[in-house]
Amino acid sequence: MTPRKVMELVDVWKIYDMGEVKVEALRGISFEVYEGEYVFVVGPSGSGKSTLLHILGCLDRPTKGKVFIEGEDVSKMSDRKLAKVRNRKVGFVFQTYNLLPRLNALENVELPMIYAGVPARERRKKAKELLELVGLGDRLYHRPNQLSGGQQQRVGIARALANDPSFILADEPTGNLDTKSGEEVMAIFKKLHEMGKTLIVVTHNPELLKDGTRIVKLRDGVIEDMEIRGVVYGNT
Repeated sequence: MTPRKVMELVDVWKIYDMGEVKVEALRGISFEVYEGEYVFVVGPSGSGKSTLLHILGCLDRPTKGKVFIEGEDVSKMSDRKLAKVRNRKVGFVFQTYNLLPRLNALENVELPMIYAGVPARERRKKAKELLELVGLGDRLYHRPNQLSGGQQQRVGIARALANDPSFILADEPTGNLDTKSGEEVMAIFKKLHEMGKTLIVVTHNPELLKDGTRIVKLRDGVIEDMEIRGVVYGNT
């Protein structure tokens, strides 16, 4: 049985109008991601990785082309509808963690579920389960300043999983971590992939790529190469 397609970009362009100069950050990007894939997006600075990440995560819209999430065209959605898609279908893991400093680990993980209207008892139970999944069952009530960088990133991963998103989008998830903490974070991603989660990781670190099923290489706003290492369904 072929897994469902969770995300697709069709001839996506992103052009920034800088007055007299137009900058083509993405130039006709097309690829798709199927349920259970572990995709890495790599490329040098200025290749379009950040722009692609913003479009994949519904933080920005393409100038031309279409973006589908679970078959739904999000390219021209209103801001309100797009916010709902982000909250329910995209799980974000940021390089800088983006935890709220006044909230403890449990409360930070609960936050997306509050926006989604999940009842208090249910979201508290799920937040505990997710923190246990990432090895922080003994840090539920610690605030970010009481956690190491690696622990904060694990809270971020638990938060990304809160609403059972269609895919997890990670932006340089080990960029601010020491080697050991980075390895621990990537081990969690590997475990999530083995559990059937769909992962898209944007990175410049070639050492992280060993567990990916597909490597998408960007250069100058186009896909320079696409390396398939695992089972990829469809025609990509």
